[in-house]
Amino acid sequence: MIFGGKALRLAAALIGTALLGAALTGCGGNEAKSDEIRIGANFEMTGNTANYGMSTLEGLKLAIKEANDAGGVNGKKIVLIEADNKSEAAESVNAATKLISDDHVRAIVGPATTGNVIAQSQVATDNKVPVIAPDATAVDVTVENGVVKPWIFRSCFIDPQQGDVMAKFALETLKAKTAVIYIDNSTDYSKSLAEVFQKIFTAGGGQVLMTEAFLAKDQDFKATLTRLRAANADVIFVPAYYEEVGKIVKQAREIGITAPIIGTDGWDDPKVAELAGVSALNGTYFSTHYSDKDESVRPFIDAFQKEYNHAPNVFAALGYDAGKLLVDALKRAGSDDPEALRKAIEETKNLVVGTGTITMDAQHNPIKQAVILENKDGDRVVVAKIMPSM
Repeated sequence: MIFGGKALRLAAALIGTALLGAALTGCGGNEAKSDEIRIGANFEMTGNTANYGMSTLEGLKLAIKEANDAGGVNGKKIVLIEADNKSEAAESVNAATKLISDDHVRAIVGPATTGNVIAQSQVATDNKVPVIAPDATAVDVTVENGVVKPWIFRSCFIDPQQGDVMAKFALETLKAKTAVIYIDNSTDYSKSLAEVFQKIFTAGGGQVLMTEAFLAKDQDFKATLTRLRAANADVIFVPAYYEEVGKIVKQAREIGITAPIIGTDGWDDPKVAELAGVSALNGTYFSTHYSDKDESVRPFIDAFQKEYNHAPNVFAALGYDAGKLLVDALKRAGSDDPEALRKAIEETKNLVVGTGTITMDAQHNPIKQAVILENKDGDRVVVAKIMPSM
């Protein structure tokens, strides 16, 4: 998803180290009551990614409300303490610091974006507070230089898994033998997905004929699309974000490209249809975390609609999953001791959440299915559910 590049993540990590202080181990602030479990919610409530943060927070709050309405956890009520990181790495560190040192939370859920999750990681790790990242799909959220971060988890699948899934879909469902790749050269998200797609597609017997690139905020894609058209590939893989995707699909159809165009969860926004046009989107497919058309997620959708009087988006669904993961781990831990909670999260197996089931792997990533949606006459139809192999 739209969760930060290498430069942002490096800066975030440095900020986190710089702002970490001895005050975290001191006293002060509001002490927790004996009949409550304090959980921090560090989210982008204002700023340029507030739509992601607020939607995720809504899903999380619903999961916590359901747990409390059912009697709480281990005889205690879960109290969610919210902190606004203002969509900034430095503020994410400040929010985590306050939640840990002043509010004495036992775990933190959030933030939504990769850079902000990584920014708070050092604070959480040094104070041994578990973190569940609902939306951040970059690999280095939970693993750094090949070493698993012991206190950091996530409840969404990771970027390489989407590249894996879409390569399998192209080979097995679309029966593609050749592909071309069109990447956003300004994002690690796009480049890493392209790398995995090419690896899996070629390993499965396919051939990648060529790769072309564009940059975020580009407006005219026809020159590179014309070169891609000349390759006459069976499928075009575009792992990018909705703003560029909508324009790319529109212009591809305008110059006569009829091959299926496929992508990943960066496509998962209604604005793609506004930018591309309904007819141009026919014959396009993308991977995402869930579909509101899937009957298996109907209980979550109905509960969310009842609570908020509007339909959930994918971020709300992932926030709900994170909340369900946390509640289940608290129950199995038998206490709110952070080490016991960390161990319980690590041992999660076959947990039913809003978007399916979760089993935590050794890298603190959930093993879960990806949903493949087809854009068809203005609707989005589930055409496959694929379990990644990596």
